[in-house]
Amino acid sequence: MGPHSRGAAPRSSVLRTSATASVARAIVYSPNLDGDADPGEVVWTWVPFEEDATQGKDRPVLIVGRDAHDREPDHVLGLMLSSKDYHAGEPNWRALGAGVWDTDHRPSFVRLDRVLVIVADHIRREGAVLDRSRFETIAVELRTHYGWR
Repeated sequence: MGPHSRGAAPRSSVLRTSATASVARAIVYSPNLDGDADPGEVVWTWVPFEEDATQGKDRPVLIVGRDAHDREPDHVLGLMLSSKDYHAGEPNWRALGAGVWDTDHRPSFVRLDRVLVIVADHIRREGAVLDRSRFETIAVELRTHYGWR
């Protein structure tokens, strides 16, 4: 199954989705290519469709934190990425630009209003480290509009 596969999930990666403000916390850029997903890294994981959680696709996700409210330390928080340019004008999406996580080097957009709580062991592969300046742009959005620190 490739990075853009669609269909029924073999195993759900996303434990739950949450409104971004409901999981507000400190956000710190701390990528470390050690095999674990860390804030500032873009990884690939299975994301269910909102309209039908039994269906979904592998997609890139920007890791923005760990789920400190959960007793399980292996859950990370991510923001979904999309290369669909119609997101350019949508209020809950911000332009992120192109990166090596997209093999066609298309510009990506990040969804800000929904956080994915992801089982870290189910992440399919690391994609890339997002540069600090682009990560900080997203962090400012989360701090300004969603109560993150």
